[in-house]
Amino acid sequence: MDACISQSLNEISYGLYIVTSADEAQKNGLIVNTAFQVSADPAKIAVCVCKNSFTHEIISKSRAFNVMPLEQETPMVFIGNFGFRTGRNFDKFAKVSYTVGQNGCPVVQEHALSCIETRVEQTVDVGTHTLFIGTVTAGQIFKPQGIPLTYEYYHTVIKGKTPPGATHL
Repeated sequence: MDACISQSLNEISYGLYIVTSADEAQKNGLIVNTAFQVSADPAKIAVCVCKNSFTHEIISKSRAFNVMPLEQETPMVFIGNFGFRTGRNFDKFAKVSYTVGQNGCPVVQEHALSCIETRVEQTVDVGTHTLFIGTVTAGQIFKPQGIPLTYEYYHTVIKGKTPPGATHL
């Protein structure tokens, strides 16, 4: 990719979110920087997930996902648990407390501000990723006064990096 294009894309503001999904046999989660509301009535949100990720595979099967915005104080070790390795050969929930949402997907409260539960209504192929659009079926607030973790804060203050394989988790 051209350096100017890459730099320009880095100027877009993002948050950091845990996205989880589960089907009858497996569960997984990953960190994404693209989650947004697309409709108010009915309430719908979208997440963009790399096609090579294990979570993509599970969302495609289960047709459900949860989104948890992370708080600004989220430590790197927690981010790394969901963001720097694949769930195909690592249990991302082994050392993380979670409950199961109404849609059957994991709900992680640790370092999360809230949880938005969805049912997938539509998918859009956007090249290397799929945009999953879901109708919101439930929501929970964990830290009403919390400050969301942005991708910019992650890079400039926490000094986090995006590993080359991160898009495959």
